[in-house]
Amino acid sequence: MINRYTVIGQPIAHSLSPPIHELFGELTQRRISYTRTECTPATFVETVRDWQANGGRGCNVTMPFKELAPEACDRLSRAAERAGSVNTILMHRDGSRVGHTTDGAGLLADIGRNRRRPLAGRRVLLLGAGGAARAVVEPLLGARPAALHVTNRTAARAEALADAFASFGPVTGAGIDALDAEAPFDIVVNATAASLAGELPPLPDTLLAPGALAYDMTYAPGDTVFMAWARERGADVADGFGMLVEQAAEAFGIWEGVRPKTRMAWARLHDVRTRATDGADGRVDIQRRSS
Repeated sequence: MINRYTVIGQPIAHSLSPPIHELFGELTQRRISYTRTECTPATFVETVRDWQANGGRGCNVTMPFKELAPEACDRLSRAAERAGSVNTILMHRDGSRVGHTTDGAGLLADIGRNRRRPLAGRRVLLLGAGGAARAVVEPLLGARPAALHVTNRTAARAEALADAFASFGPVTGAGIDALDAEAPFDIVVNATAASLAGELPPLPDTLLAPGALAYDMTYAPGDTVFMAWARERGADVADGFGMLVEQAAEAFGIWEGVRPKTRMAWARLHDVRTRATDGADGRVDIQRRSS
């Protein structure tokens, strides 16, 4: 029997999720089929139900539906409930649907394991206070940073997000205009929508500690404006392709009961990315939410 999965989003034609999951199926010797499904906000919940009714075992959810996805679920994991978003739905044979979020785990795996940048004891800055940021705050705090600071153009949103997760670790929130008063950060994660529009938040030149990592949750064929800004100031930079791969591996583990060993597939995964960007005028799927 072939287990059927799909990724639901709008737009979705250039999603890299199908070839990634097909490779995972090959690595784990699981027979799967993985497709793309496009819908509108008005038809999202019906689309999820129809997929299950037609034999689907699960689905991924990408922009702009992650915060809408809980409405299509009967139950949520604790992490998904706290994050208020779902990017992975497991469909049980009894007809129930359970929502999970794997974005935070994917981010940590890429930064900590692939980039060899453990967060423990480090000062971490999270740019943005929207859905993408909220989905990763709890996992970031679980990595035991010395401090996690959330910043946003609207200070009240950053403060509210920090307050919501204050019981999980040392987290604070403030407006971007207050960054001048902060000590430099070892790791800066951009979870804003700015890179999608080719824009850069107003960041002070004192933001980055020596040898800092600047990580953009967006991914694109070349440097985003945030990555270019950080590179000019001596930081190591990374985009969100590794996060996409690792969150996909987490989702695959939820569905199939085995997490693929992504380190065995990186060369082929980079080939997938190169072929997709070369054949799509530089357009790639962005597995994240805007602020």
